[in-house]
Amino acid sequence: MAPEYLEIVPATPVVSERNDNLAEAERIRRLVALHGSPLLILDCEAVRRQYHALQAALPGVDLHYAIKPLPHASVIATLRDEGAYFDLATNGEVDMVAEAGVDPIRTIHTHPIKRDSDIRYAMEYGCNTFVFDNPDELKKFIPYAGKVNLLLRLSFRSPDAKIDLSKKFGCSPDAAMSLLQQAADLGIRVKGVSFHVGSQALEPTKHVEAINACALIIQQARAEGLPALEVVDIGGGFPVDYIDQVQPIDTFCAPIRAALATLPAGTRLVAEPGRFIAAPAMTAVSSVMGKAMRDGRWWYYLDDGVYGSYSGRIFDYNHYPIDSLDFFGERSPSVLAGPTCDSVDVIEDDIMLPELDCGALIVGRMMGAYTSATATDFNFFKKAEIVVINEHVAEECDVVPLTA
Repeated sequence: MAPEYLEIVPATPVVSERNDNLAEAERIRRLVALHGSPLLILDCEAVRRQYHALQAALPGVDLHYAIKPLPHASVIATLRDEGAYFDLATNGEVDMVAEAGVDPIRTIHTHPIKRDSDIRYAMEYGCNTFVFDNPDELKKFIPYAGKVNLLLRLSFRSPDAKIDLSKKFGCSPDAAMSLLQQAADLGIRVKGVSFHVGSQALEPTKHVEAINACALIIQQARAEGLPALEVVDIGGGFPVDYIDQVQPIDTFCAPIRAALATLPAGTRLVAEPGRFIAAPAMTAVSSVMGKAMRDGRWWYYLDDGVYGSYSGRIFDYNHYPIDSLDFFGERSPSVLAGPTCDSVDVIEDDIMLPELDCGALIVGRMMGAYTSATATDFNFFKKAEIVVINEHVAEECDVVPLTA
């Protein structure tokens, strides 16, 4: 008879997890053998998973993917096939959705400051919903009155957000009625209001505060006889796990759902997720080019760094989950440096790693948002190649235009 302890040890899940890790490591090695290093592995299944998780957390909200964190054709195509909408801010982003065959009714243009040529470019594509936040921007739409719908962007400062997007854009809620009246006087239709509390918000409190403020503005506009505000765009900011764990998305969105339920019946609800969809979708793989013992620590010099895929260390103020692909062995404080001749090119200056040989692979997780998008070829080190996995074509979904 087998010893009793063998009957109660939960060995199967441990073995399964170990096998999954080994399978992933083998896949990474195969991709590096085929494409070289550095690499960024873009997993379209992660894009779909994140999109549907946010859909479930925000039912009834049209999700317009904000392209800038990860502007890749496979991401656009994947989300297009899932029935997503898109948030555009530049002519290049207009080109991306046009080339992907995205119907313009799925798009809005949300850059608060635009050139006249930018407005015309988006309109030629077929996008006719834009954002403004000041009188001078409003006047740019005088030639297009009757052809465009505007959203008034409001500012709600959020000290808890990683990136405070209301510092640069948005008007004070106190200025909203004056701007709405100016638009009415000019014959320019303002369809609704929008805001963005900032990227990687850790609490939903500011979203709720902003939604409640929008509700008051909608009521006040109606009371003053201004055109009805039928759209509320709650922006993005939905958080993801990096080094520190954040609230599960359903928990984070619960008070947001409750606040949205207080808006007038029939209000069109819009969100602009970027990081939440993009961040988990890419894994970075780099190789150790060389190593040196400095001040009692191993310095490992990689073929990718902060001028490349790890640009988010500077531009996004972010730390990523990083480890060696072969993670066995005694660990000691180490430094991961990039390949360039600039001393600022250090990814992590105190990371616990086993001793590595030249050619060892380093893996960075959660590398989809604000990484390749802001990478450069500085010092003539080429940006990491993006390899796409888990693509497929799904049926098109019916969509309702924002202008309907």
